[in-house]
Amino acid sequence: MPYLGLVTLVVHDYDEAIAFYVGAVGFELREDTLLADGKRWVVVVPPGASETGLLLARADDEAQRTRVGDQTGGRVALFLATDDFARDHARMVANGVVFDEEPRHEPYGTVAVFRDLYGNAWDLVQPV
Repeated sequence: MPYLGLVTLVVHDYDEAIAFYVGAVGFELREDTLLADGKRWVVVVPPGASETGLLLARADDEAQRTRVGDQTGGRVALFLATDDFARDHARMVANGVVFDEEPRHEPYGTVAVFRDLYGNAWDLVQPV
């Protein structure tokens, strides 16, 4: 059965992106393999994830560099689901993650928008 394996996120620097996603957000570094021409295959995943992860891809040219932090035109494109919103929100805030808003309750769950180190908008959400 097909599943969504990886989602590419274009970044400026591998190591600063790893530091943010692993250190601040709490992801696990699944793979960091050196490729040709100084490129790396860097995969980070939420704790316990078995299928979907992020491929952190360093921007190679000016067109890609202009998209870092704005890959969706300012819309939330990535949704980090949790089974304990209060725990993960508090941990992320303590680790320097910047939230755009206070947590709010919606029909689909508790949610708050946060920004990654480049400005991409994410939802931290605990579904109902």
